[in-house]
Amino acid sequence: MATETLILRHLLNDEIYARRTLPYLKPEYFASRVEKTVYEQIDNFINKYNSLPTKEALVIELDTKNNLSDSEFAECGELVSSLSVEQAEDSDWLIATTEKFCQEKAVYNAIMESINILDEDGTGKDVRDKGAIPDLLSTALSVSFDPNIGHDFVEDADERFDFYHRKEERVPFDLEYMNKITGGGLPRKSLNILMAGTGAGKSLAMCHMGAANLMDGKNVLYITMEMAEEKIAERIDANLLNVTLDNLKSLSKDMYKKKIERVKGKTAGKLIIKEYPTASGGVGHFRHLLNEMKLKKSFIPDIIYIDYLNICSSSRMKAGSNVNSYTLIKAIAEELRGLAVEQNVPIVSATQVTRSGYGSSDIELTDTSESFGLPATADFMAALIVTEELDEMNQIMIKQLKNRYGDPSTNKRFMVGIDRAKMRLYDVEQTAQEDVTDTGPTFDKTGFGSRAKEDDQMKWATKTQGRKNFSGFNM
Repeated sequence: MATETLILRHLLNDEIYARRTLPYLKPEYFASRVEKTVYEQIDNFINKYNSLPTKEALVIELDTKNNLSDSEFAECGELVSSLSVEQAEDSDWLIATTEKFCQEKAVYNAIMESINILDEDGTGKDVRDKGAIPDLLSTALSVSFDPNIGHDFVEDADERFDFYHRKEERVPFDLEYMNKITGGGLPRKSLNILMAGTGAGKSLAMCHMGAANLMDGKNVLYITMEMAEEKIAERIDANLLNVTLDNLKSLSKDMYKKKIERVKGKTAGKLIIKEYPTASGGVGHFRHLLNEMKLKKSFIPDIIYIDYLNICSSSRMKAGSNVNSYTLIKAIAEELRGLAVEQNVPIVSATQVTRSGYGSSDIELTDTSESFGLPATADFMAALIVTEELDEMNQIMIKQLKNRYGDPSTNKRFMVGIDRAKMRLYDVEQTAQEDVTDTGPTFDKTGFGSRAKEDDQMKWATKTQGRKNFSGFNM
């Protein structure tokens, strides 16, 4: 008996089997037009009436199809009449056989479609990029019957306890307070945003973090749509080679090579910088780039930097369409976070502040430019605050705006040193944090509830005793 016939028999007679397998079966898995037609009618009937069809009902449904010839209708009728189960099959074997069938058919179809892409002459309207082939194959190879239908609060308590005590893999910073507020670094499958005004140091911060990740042995992908690849590389050179941007250009080639070799000897990681034209790169391009790097260079990033989010394109919103900025930026943020989950990496990007937040010494979440959908989607947001006084001390203030990794009221603000000539951030002395860092609940840092405050309240109550306002209530 063909596997296709076995599947159709049990779809028509075994409701448990049908519920278990229908989400994964597809019409294209059935090579015969007759079998495909019968499968589609069974699937449509179950989706519409939430029950298995009888043979008679299935024949009547087939009779309503206008695209079947008389001979095809007769073949479908013969197939339906033969779909009876004489003896019950082992359910585990049946599910395993169906899963293997789906996997093999998915791979076969992906290979055939890949061949069609390679054979296209490039003149048709629907010409597909050859770079889509790896994605087709990886999707086909990932076909699986997932038995997980949710977390049972009582039955899965042991698994939940293990999760609480499992150390999550993170990509650490080289800055003490950044590690403190994130619990040791950025977790995978997360979207993290730095927010600041123009020229405040967003790209500098991301270049420094990328350089630090590289020296920690991580693979780093830096995608830029604001500056040229060479400009980003120049900033990272200044950071890693410990040379100012001005002096970098005066280095001899021999000295430059020696410094690069010294950096190379200290890390096993790689850093790749990829430039896209402004507003021309989106998640679709990034996914294709990741597939290409995996195939051609065996490069799989541990962290991705995107400079910056607001000038990315959306794969869901057409270019030039009449879409407001809130919807567009929110869509880009959701797509980037989806990419982070798909690729199992943290993504770090940046955004601008509004006009009112540009000169503010205490940026708030409401100062996010263009779309409040971005902070709604991001896992972590921090503001980089720059003032003339901080510039004189070569420092910037970092303020937590949103933090899913810890309590954002702890170490809400802290100072970080900045060396703009070498494109570098560094930890400052603890004394620089004393007047800035918030380390506890707000009430613990105010006079609310203190004895002096209570005395003032008693004096005010005595002074105003007996006064009435226009509503007749005591003041």
